[in-house]
Amino acid sequence: MTTVQTSQGRQLEEGAQALGLALSDTQLGQLLTYGEQILKWNKVYNLTALRDPDSVMTHHLLDSLAAVLPLARQQPGGGRLLDVGSGAGLPGVVIAICRPDIQVHCLDAVAKKMAFVQQMAGELKLTHLRGIHARVETLDGHYEVISSRAFASLVDFIDGSQHLLAETGIWMAMKGKQPADEIQALPPHVDVFHVEQLRVPGLDAERCIVWMRKKAA
Repeated sequence: MTTVQTSQGRQLEEGAQALGLALSDTQLGQLLTYGEQILKWNKVYNLTALRDPDSVMTHHLLDSLAAVLPLARQQPGGGRLLDVGSGAGLPGVVIAICRPDIQVHCLDAVAKKMAFVQQMAGELKLTHLRGIHARVETLDGHYEVISSRAFASLVDFIDGSQHLLAETGIWMAMKGKQPADEIQALPPHVDVFHVEQLRVPGLDAERCIVWMRKKAA
């Protein structure tokens, strides 16, 4: 293990602890491998705009890890999660690593990004992870949780995915600053039941999760 890998591993472990997560050595290793593979694939396929290990650690891995404990509170059991506009698998792959009890489907309209997710599912032995190359409007099925990370406006996110949300399911929209205008624009059948502020270790930026569900008829 190189000095860079050692310092990255330490930063990841300390960040996870700061977020209240007790991750195993296997999970930490999977996360580090995933971050390394993002950087490697980026050289050819342009998976994300970030090109250096420190940014991938803070803006991708730790940023996604910040959603794991909140998700555990909202969805303590298993079920199925759809990560819409997942890109390189953020936060879907991170959730799959931390939550082996959840079937995680990452969805993106860019084929090479879903090929990367499929590669990660095999390489990291995540049998409950799948990459789906499609547009959200064309998908069918039902999911207990539908997530997105800076994917689109809340209205577009809801409009595109509401046919996929299970009757008692929840939407988990990861955002930067609290999107008051987007919340105001949501249709009346959507209930914003919690806006949860996040603090990402090593990242000096506002982050939140907008939790939503369908209002009871």
